[in-house]
Amino acid sequence: MATATGHESARAAIRIRGMKKRFGTIAAVDGLDLDVPWGRCVGLLGPNGAGKSTTMKALTAQVIADAGEIDVLDYRLPGDSKQARAEMGVVPQLDNLDVSLTVEQNLLVFAYLYRVSASERAAAVDRALALANLTPRRQDKVDKLSGGMRRRLLIARALLHRPRLVLLDEPTVGLDPQVRQELWALIDRLSSEGVSILMTTHYIEEAERLCDSVTIMAHGKAIAAGPPRALISDHAGLEALEVYGSPQRLTEVEASAKARGWRTRRTGTLSRSFTATVPTTRTANLARPTSRTSSYCSPGRR
Repeated sequence: MATATGHESARAAIRIRGMKKRFGTIAAVDGLDLDVPWGRCVGLLGPNGAGKSTTMKALTAQVIADAGEIDVLDYRLPGDSKQARAEMGVVPQLDNLDVSLTVEQNLLVFAYLYRVSASERAAAVDRALALANLTPRRQDKVDKLSGGMRRRLLIARALLHRPRLVLLDEPTVGLDPQVRQELWALIDRLSSEGVSILMTTHYIEEAERLCDSVTIMAHGKAIAAGPPRALISDHAGLEALEVYGSPQRLTEVEASAKARGWRTRRTGTLSRSFTATVPTTRTANLARPTSRTSSYCSPGRR
């Protein structure tokens, strides 16, 4: 789908250095460095308010950074944002499809907006429908589609003009596991065809499944970066000890865990100790760290 050109070996598809963006007294992004190599899938992971959405908006010039350098597809933003947007596809977190139109009509509208030539327009729509497995639904009104189908249509819409870069803003949020697997397969296919991808997500298992590398954000900064499994191993450990009990019991368990140098995290009546290597008991379970057990663990965080 996307092929590297001669200049692409010189720079990454996305290169951000020292980006800062404030909204009043709030530092939404505070000195961010980020790279998305050509043909790679990079995940941007972090809690709400970490700066992920602001970063994505800066890459499409919906917000203008206060400081720093942003290069997208070898264009400098915000000055060359129009050229950069013409060569990228964007899948927003919020569904903005036109529900009064059919699936095919939604794609045709964006084929015009993306300036796909008249001779290639029909083929581009057919290709996008096939890629998203929506060909049988092409004449259906969008408001008749399931949530998963609408997410697939959003991705299909972003691929009409064969972009070299795709931005995915929490592509599977709120979807059931089966639909999530279908979208993962679609994103996998894009990656295998050489499309550069930057995706935001809350789910470490999604990042582990799809991404070559992950940058974890907190308070507008990148606090860790690397392959997903390496991040889990380094900052959460290969196992987590889960203990259920009263607040007093959990306080005792956490004190014991911290004495052993383990990180702990409490949620309600559950306390988790990371890098655990102890056997299970009637009140404890060993679990592999996932989005529930290792979410946003950072070096030195306890």
